[in-house]
Amino acid sequence: MAAGLEISLFGSCVLRRTGALVQEITGAKHRAFFALLVTAPLNRRSRTFLQETLWGLADYESGHQNLRRALSDLRKILGVDFETILTVTNKEVEIDMNRVKVIGHPSDGAFLDDLNVREPSFIAWRDTIRADPSSVKALCFISNKRGPIRIRPRVCALPLTVPPGDTELAIAGDWIAEETSRMMSRSSLLSVISHLSGRAMSQRFIDIVNVRDTLDVDYLLTGAIRRQGDTLIADVDFTDIQSGALLWNRHLSCPMTHFSQEASDWLVNVVQSVGRAIAETTLHAGRQTPLPDLPDHKLLIAGATAMHHPKLGDFLRARQFLDEAAIRAPANPHVFAWLGKWYVLSIFKNYSTDRKGDTQRALDCTARALDLDPQSSFGLTIDGFVNGNILKNMDLAERRYSAAQDINPSESLSWLLRGSLMAFRDEGQSAIRATTTARDLSPIDPFGYYFDSLASSAYLAGGDYIKALELADKSLESNDRHISTLRTRIAALHALDREAEARETAQDLLRRFPYFSLDDYRRTHPSAESKTGKLVISALSSAGLS
Repeated sequence: MAAGLEISLFGSCVLRRTGALVQEITGAKHRAFFALLVTAPLNRRSRTFLQETLWGLADYESGHQNLRRALSDLRKILGVDFETILTVTNKEVEIDMNRVKVIGHPSDGAFLDDLNVREPSFIAWRDTIRADPSSVKALCFISNKRGPIRIRPRVCALPLTVPPGDTELAIAGDWIAEETSRMMSRSSLLSVISHLSGRAMSQRFIDIVNVRDTLDVDYLLTGAIRRQGDTLIADVDFTDIQSGALLWNRHLSCPMTHFSQEASDWLVNVVQSVGRAIAETTLHAGRQTPLPDLPDHKLLIAGATAMHHPKLGDFLRARQFLDEAAIRAPANPHVFAWLGKWYVLSIFKNYSTDRKGDTQRALDCTARALDLDPQSSFGLTIDGFVNGNILKNMDLAERRYSAAQDINPSESLSWLLRGSLMAFRDEGQSAIRATTTARDLSPIDPFGYYFDSLASSAYLAGGDYIKALELADKSLESNDRHISTLRTRIAALHALDREAEARETAQDLLRRFPYFSLDDYRRTHPSAESKTGKLVISALSSAGLS
């Protein structure tokens, strides 16, 4: 039996080695060391943090020696299993949560109630968690769950039912389900049951409980298609299978001769409605439900949705959702890639108060995602995002996007961000083609404003200022607090000699982002030295921004 660890965090802090040899580890600093690691969002702490927190009263060199001694003691206790439980570098220590079980229950007592470590930094950290123990409580519930963590909502589209004996309509109903499944599967936020499984399920009498138990799904698309003279009529229902609530219905009525074209356009709306319904209902549940009680499959999509909402409160809440998802699913690369994206957006939205630190945290997240899955197209895409948009490593970003598209040509965000990179380089027509491809591939409507915003930048680089303005306005209808969209709108209006409107938009930007600085834009934006970037700078300056 492989050795692991058990630790209790509430009441008496018990730490023991498990496996063939059960052994309790009693040292207060040893127990505190593991408590610090298992509660870390990425299950790792810097050596400096550990030294200062556990040996804060000592000078730096003494703290360094104390940490080395503690690690040496643990290496003797754990033997060969030390290397599989802990990863130690000269900068940080990381724990493999797959080898750790958090035991006990929050009702057992206060957080680390009997742990007698008197260093002020440790006491401050402990008391902060005692004041709000919700994230640590989740560790107790997660460790006691059975089976793998499923972090993405699971959706199934069943073939549409038809009148008995109508073989032609049966083919059409099956095609609708197959195409819907294919379009939904392009999203990195959904897990889609295969069309073949849905087809097999549709051969039986449709019973929600049976479908839920057999396919383990959260949402279900069902419907019917029939003829009425020369007209085809189709209806699709979208159901939350856990609650049985009907979330929406979509209706199509068209001449049989136009079915192919009209059904294709209709399905785009169906799939966008799926994404919008899951995202918004999940975020609503996340706002109303304490984190420990929120189901696993709601965390990632709630975080991704909240980070794209215009309100700062939602953006900050997104980080909580994603941190919780990282705790519950430490081996899921998608979680860490989305967390990396959060840090990038924090910088780009001017929310970050530590640009350098958040840049490193974004890189840490993408590195973790790619360590977990080197073939993660989404992880590669977000790593390109960090390198291109924050660090201005354009060549490396281009390689990341190219690698992502080699693995998954339907990775819509990779096409979008690659188009943005081309716009930074004044490759306008290529940027337009890439962002158009991205918008065609993206099935998740709640993030449509972001796709429209970057497409607007592509058209600005391509010199089509009317289209750039049209897309910027469309994006702002959904999210009027996206700073890059406001900048692009000002630049498009300036290029069209509509200076009064540009100045009005500049005032809107200042109301939403009072700390905006043109000097910061010149210094930090990756396109500041390009032709397009100079157009933006000229437009912002002309509109009264400084």
